[in-house]
Amino acid sequence: MHASAPVTGRRVLALALPMTLANVTTPMLGFVGAAVIGRLGDAAALGAIALGAVVFDAIFWSFGALRMATAGLTAQAVGARDGAEVDRALARALAAGALAGLVLVVLQVPIGAAAFAISGASPAVREGLATYFYIRILSAPFVLANYAVLGSVLGRGRTDLGLFLQVAINGVNIALTLALVAGLERGIAGAALATVCAEMGGLALGLGVLRHLGSRPFRVPLAEIRDPAALGRTFAVNADIVVRTLALVGGIVLFSALGARQGDAVLAANAVLWNLFLIGGFFLDGFATAAEALCGRAVGARDEADFRRAADLCLRWCLGFGLAVSLLALAGGHAFIDFVSTSEAVRAVAYRFLPLAALAPLVAAAPFAYDGIYIGATWTRAMRDLMLAALLAYGAALVAVQALDLGNGGLWMAFLGFLGARGIGQALAYPRLARRAFPA
Repeated sequence: MHASAPVTGRRVLALALPMTLANVTTPMLGFVGAAVIGRLGDAAALGAIALGAVVFDAIFWSFGALRMATAGLTAQAVGARDGAEVDRALARALAAGALAGLVLVVLQVPIGAAAFAISGASPAVREGLATYFYIRILSAPFVLANYAVLGSVLGRGRTDLGLFLQVAINGVNIALTLALVAGLERGIAGAALATVCAEMGGLALGLGVLRHLGSRPFRVPLAEIRDPAALGRTFAVNADIVVRTLALVGGIVLFSALGARQGDAVLAANAVLWNLFLIGGFFLDGFATAAEALCGRAVGARDEADFRRAADLCLRWCLGFGLAVSLLALAGGHAFIDFVSTSEAVRAVAYRFLPLAALAPLVAAAPFAYDGIYIGATWTRAMRDLMLAALLAYGAALVAVQALDLGNGGLWMAFLGFLGARGIGQALAYPRLARRAFPA
């Protein structure tokens, strides 16, 4: 895609929709894995797979900064028409991902012990979880290297190739899971091995795709990869995003923990409503990805007009989709709740708080869009600081709703306030940051 191509609503949609489809394939993988193991009739095995998925989601999500930082830095290099820097950014990201993955493999015993202890599972489930964990952890270097590949592809504005790679990895994983678990009856070990093989194959495919695009990351001299200034910037961007992500996770954990204190029915109902919000997030994340590519490219090209137009369009489209998803959640929420849960007690609680939960995609739309804008422009320090400020405000709101005994409704209102505070803070900081990025 040429750096001077005009920024239009159609171009935003062309970038956003493929990543929306890519996001949808991930829960499909989890569903197939659970269904195949579930048909074995072993409740402990099913529990081990479910817990294993949570453990690895937590581990790998912590490294999601690698994908986002690579996308932002790559988009800026593309905008500056600096093909050598595109390769250097990719080479540094691949090295960082592979190294971090190897560290996870080396430290697998203490990491596993901590995960098993936190899980609180029964001995039978923990035995299955250990089998799954110690095989799947071998995929870590490939998973994190794939983050680097995906970031490089998305930073170039090739979300179609991002969709292709995600579908390929998840599709191979599903096929291998069916073959190893249902066909060869390898059980939990088969499911874990399928993921390892899929990630290895995905990395080979991703590197092939990048080679087709003209990238030669393995030809970048080691001295350029280790350049102190470039490494310092890469580390700073990644570190800022990691802190931001951990703060976001902390906010979600607080929400879940305080909901759990209100009883099993409230905990289960909030889980159902949370999944409704996550579905909306699939759509919003696509526009964040579009903003990363378009805004990053404009910053690299020093094109303020394109940057402001890209930011405005991505924000408008994200808000529009957020409103649409919220309206759909209100209209179809009861049917969704009935489909997910058969418990009348859980359904009753979920019905009661559905209006508040349905607002979440609309309120989250601005933070999603601004995250993409900030990452593309590599305003990651500001994004980090604004997230921490929002988390402090969220903590204060939680203390207030607990003191006023507002129950689960107060919890949802505090969470909506957390999302809203992020969006408002980012909107207020945006003009100042944009003036600094494009000085007169």
